Amino acid sequence: MSAIQIKYPPLTLKAGKRALSQLRERGLHAADVGVLPGAAGGPKALGIQGLDLALFGDWLPKAPRERSLIGASIGSWRFASACLPNPAEAIRRLGQLYTEQDFAKGVTQAEVSQSCQRMLNDLLEGQDARILDNPDYRLNVVVVKSHGLLADDNRARLGMGLSSVIANNLLGRSRLARHFERVILHDARLAPPLQPLTDFPSRLLHLDVANLRHALLASGSIPMVMEGVRDIPGVGVGTYRDGGLLDYHLDLPYSGDDIVLYPHFTDKVVPGWFDKALPWRRGNADYLQNVVLLAPSTQYLASLPYGKLPDRSDFKRFMGDAGARQRYWHKAMSESERLGDAFLELVETGKLHEHLQPLA
Repeated sequence: MSAIQIKYPPLTLKAGKRALSQLRERGLHAADVGVLPGAAGGPKALGIQGLDLALFGDWLPKAPRERSLIGASIGSWRFASACLPNPAEAIRRLGQLYTEQDFAKGVTQAEVSQSCQRMLNDLLEGQDARILDNPDYRLNVVVVKSHGLLADDNRARLGMGLSSVIANNLLGRSRLARHFERVILHDARLAPPLQPLTDFPSRLLHLDVANLRHALLASGSIPMVMEGVRDIPGVGVGTYRDGGLLDYHLDLPYSGDDIVLYPHFTDKVVPGWFDKALPWRRGNADYLQNVVLLAPSTQYLASLPYGKLPDRSDFKRFMGDAGARQRYWHKAMSESERLGDAFLELVETGKLHEHLQPLA
């Protein structure tokens, strides 16, 4: 990607305390990056496609090494795409397949799940094993096991369960342990680079060809929108749902000294999906010390159609006019190449550290 001269910085760059010191001292180098988180966020992923293309199609391959990719929901789909033999092609295919989805008014949870299953099949094209034997990348997929009423797809029972979750979350995030268990399915060659997970009941289990698609589908299964995925092979009996319910922006206790490079939709880290409306719930500074976060700037967002990245509300906004939504999403994907160009220019010129802000 060639650099494009623009009037405002398209990227906001923030770094945790340790990463900030390191980058100001010697800059950012691909060889220093050992972990990449990918947040939940649905179609917002299309709005940062250009960052993914720059990272996985250009910059990281110049310094091949073992790297952990930790994704929840759409983040896990982005990273599964990056693990395929041609990452740039697969990342673009994910964007195209997502954009082609269309739902009529009154669509059922089962119909949305079936559509996403078809999308996953078209994305992977039978190359599941290639994801798990990628020479450089180790995929980690975050899901949650749902307890009580949350294990039921009946809308009334599920709605009651979600109301209880919201109430408990207001009283304290730790109370979500009553409702969810965190499960991270990971490449068998490498455990997730995380300190012991003590905030919620958690299990670390191996990904394999038999459960990869189940895990990816479960990781994006939003309650009331999609059906839960039941009885994942190697994980056990139960109903598994969107990993972003607990780990919306992957506010996890990363371990080791590697840089955690975070291509993100926003310049803040929100712990869980139910914390979106709670501004006092912010990422743990101790967890994020090695994080370097890349996000669209406010000026960049203002320049986009509707002044925002694509999101799930667009399905309703453009109900009955899929063509208009698809043109908008294609425009957002095309514009996002400016984000990748800006990142590549900053690292190539050694000026990235000049634009860093503290990640609070």
